Order: sequence, then C-alpha cells, then structure tokens
Amino acid sequence: MRRFSIAVVAAVTLGTALSSVPAHAGAGSGGRGLAHCTADTCHFDVPPGTYDVRVVVGGKTASATSISGESRRSLLPETAAPAGERITRSFTVNVRTPEGEPTGPEGTNGLDLRIGGTAPALAGIEVKRARHARQIFLVGDSTVCDQPGDPYSGWGQQLPQYLRKGVSVANYADSGESTVTYLGNPQLWATVRPLIRPGDAVLVQLAHNDKTTDEATYRANLEALVAGVRERGGQPVLVTPIVRRWFNPDGTLNNGTALLVNGLGVDHPAVIRSVAAARDVPLIDLTAKTKALVESLGVEGSKALYLTNEARDNTHTSVRGATAYAGLVRDELVTRHLVPKGTVRVG
Repeated sequence: MRRFSIAVVAAVTLGTALSSVPAHAGAGSGGRGLAHCTADTCHFDVPPGTYDVRVVVGGKTASATSISGESRRSLLPETAAPAGERITRSFTVNVRTPEGEPTGPEGTNGLDLRIGGTAPALAGIEVKRARHARQIFLVGDSTVCDQPGDPYSGWGQQLPQYLRKGVSVANYADSGESTVTYLGNPQLWATVRPLIRPGDAVLVQLAHNDKTTDEATYRANLEALVAGVRERGGQPVLVTPIVRRWFNPDGTLNNGTALLVNGLGVDHPAVIRSVAAARDVPLIDLTAKTKALVESLGVEGSKALYLTNEARDNTHTSVRGATAYAGLVRDELVTRHLVPKGTVRVG
C-alpha cells in the first residue's frame, strides 16, 4: 500500500476571529490535502487513518478553548490561556468511515474538528499522518459508543480528551449490541479484529444487551473476543459495565437492575471478573467504580450523570456522566500500565 506523508497547516492571526483560511501542504507532503478553518470549524481533506494534531490556542485577551472532532468526540478539554499567551497542545485522532457508530451513517469524509469553549481562540493548527501511534480499540454498546446527538454521550466518546499525542481511540462500540450480535455482525468484530496491531489495547464492555444470553454462551463469547485480540498480538482488557441508576429505598443501588443481572440470573459483572481471572486478562471494574460514584452522589446528585431529567433514562449518560466515567477508565489505564508513559492527560 502506498504510504502517505501529509502535513497540513492552518494558521490564524492572534486576536482576530477565524475567517475561512485555506490550509497549505507542508514540505514533502506531496501536495495532498485541502483544508480550511472558519470561526468554529476546521476540515482537513485526508484519507482514513490516524493523525497527529498540534494546536496553538490563545489570543490578545484571556481565552478558553476546547476541541471536538468527527462524531462529537472530545479531543481537547477546555484549555485556558492568559491574555497575550499561546499554549500548544497535541493529540492523536482516528479518522474512518463510518466516523461514528460502525452501523451508523458514513458521515463526512476527512477530518472535521470543531472549536469550542467559553472563550475560544485558535491561533494555529497542524495535522500530520501519525507514524508511531498506538490505538485503544473500544468494543461495546450504547453506553460506550460515539453517540450521534445531544444530550447523549458514551464514555468512549469522552476518553480521547484524556490522551496526548501518541495514542488514539478507535471507538467501535455500537448501540444495541450484545456479545452475540457483536461477534456475529461483519461490520463489528470481523471489521475490528484485522485492524488490531501488536501493542494495541482492546477494551471490551458488553453486557447491557445480553438480556437473554445464558451464562455459558456469555462466557464463551467473552473468551472468543479475548482469544481474537491475542491472536493479533493485542492486549485484551475486560471492562465490567457501567451501572444503571436504579436505587433501593435505603440509597444503595439495586443489585439486579442496576448491577446488570439478566432475566436468566446471569450476573454479567461476576462472569466478566471470572473470565478475566481465568484467562489472565487485565480487568477494569467499571461496575464497582461507577456504583461507588453514583451512590456517593445519592438519588438527586446522580441524576446529572444520566439522562434522568432530560429523557427519563437511567441507563445512558449525559456528557457530564460520560466524562466522569471516561476519567475512571483513564485512571485504570494508568494504574495498569496499559498506555505508554507520558501519553495520558491528567489535568
């Protein structure tokens, strides 16, 4: 396959609003890629792949800039710059088709970035093909996926903002999927597995939709996913599901509905923990961690993490909840040494 070396640069004068600014191909780029930035968006005409993005933020007045991209992925948290100062930040982003959920619409070609924040000021931006990036693949359901519209957000949609240049998140989570459907759909596991390279981590959180999966099948499906990752040289990571916000009268979470025990009596988190122990797979016990957080916030305080008020939905998370849960995942990636040192944004 032909290798592309792409460098696209768009620079804007500090202290002025971004008007349509064409990007120029850098030296040695072969002239590939047309791009432009407006006041709140940038588009880079690049093929699918993994790209390093370097941004400079700041202006004559104090500013606070955030960047999201593709299918509402948070790529850079709001970054404050004092008046007259410029701050440089870098991150790595996955560009693919479809750009969101694997079974969703294709979206737009190329890399689309959106400039946000309470006082945005983009001073410069550079996009280059990433040469040595590792990927974190996400295999999951609607609580993980890149949700297409507000107010919904999956934790995988918020995870990229916690990572620096050198690691990208390839979110192949898809709404409505169980272990059975994920393995059986050619747009899902059959697509993800060949993309895994040695050193890539593959986080698997599938349980919410395994409502009719018996324990033996559920266990076998998890083991098949683990084996498939290892056959490609990747690092499987099993993730127990986020809790549902269903309280008992005493303020604790319901052991069945909230903690995902299905109608057949299958305790999904328990099976995941068992498979992780038996197969020597790193475990992120997101059930335990989200349970602790939700119970600490209480019946009223925890509503903001979910879409309780907006949609009477106690399963799917708001941007706030997804960001909090992505932070828990970030902490576990660091603790378990699953990402290279220096590639995690902690502040």
